[in-house]
Amino acid sequence: MILDQKKKILVVGLGLIGGSYAAALSSGGYEVGGIDASPEAIAYARAHGFISHGQNEVTADYVGDFDILVFALYPHVLLSWIEEYAAFIKSGALVTDVTGVKTGVVDRVQEMLGERAEFVGAHPMAGREVSGVQNADPSLFRGANYIVTPTDTNTEQGILLCEALGRAIGSGSVSRLSPKEHDEMIGFLSQLTHCIAVSLMTCKESRQLVDYTGDSFRDLTRIAKINEKMWSELFLLNREELLSQMDLFLERFRELREALAAGDCETMMQMMRLSTERRKYFDKK
Repeated sequence: MILDQKKKILVVGLGLIGGSYAAALSSGGYEVGGIDASPEAIAYARAHGFISHGQNEVTADYVGDFDILVFALYPHVLLSWIEEYAAFIKSGALVTDVTGVKTGVVDRVQEMLGERAEFVGAHPMAGREVSGVQNADPSLFRGANYIVTPTDTNTEQGILLCEALGRAIGSGSVSRLSPKEHDEMIGFLSQLTHCIAVSLMTCKESRQLVDYTGDSFRDLTRIAKINEKMWSELFLLNREELLSQMDLFLERFRELREALAAGDCETMMQMMRLSTERRKYFDKK
């Protein structure tokens, strides 16, 4: 399915991700509106052509004019927004999001929307270590993975439309996972890696090492520049899954430490061979 250019799209939350979403769609010829609490964000997005129009207040006549709504909000803000303004959404509209955790979000939004509109969860796997619409980029999602998280309540038409939206922003790969499968995946690939980067940066004062570092440290800690409010909320929403992944990592780290302490070169080399082999899966073609 190709996203119909006649569809009017509203992006709620014009930060880095929402702004980039709007910019990518606008550059593709779609009519995009925006809602954000910050007048400066709306002004910036309009001045740079990310949106055709926008406003700071949520009003029924404005929200009800859109066929597709994309929410780029913190999970708790998204839930509060839907609870308060669901009645403003056009009947039959498609509603989606960019939230990094799906369990406890998707089912609650679907329940609140009822039959009024169809909510299909989605997660564009792209981002940067900066925030704000001033850092938005229409090419942010180009070639990125885009994950759709449907449930049994979704229609195939709604799922296909959400997938078409992912392609419209430039995603390279569009796939489907259940909310539970998504959260297991994100717990390992994203949240655990952020935990490792944060732990590494906080375990030792490293300012004096700046002049001596190499690419390995920079690459490993790139994501340590982190939005503490957003990531704390995401960690807590996915707590059980993330704890499981952290335990898995600690087990392997302990195994490597014990091999080093015992002078067990064979075990270390065996782990390194397995690491090298598995890393090849992720090499970009």
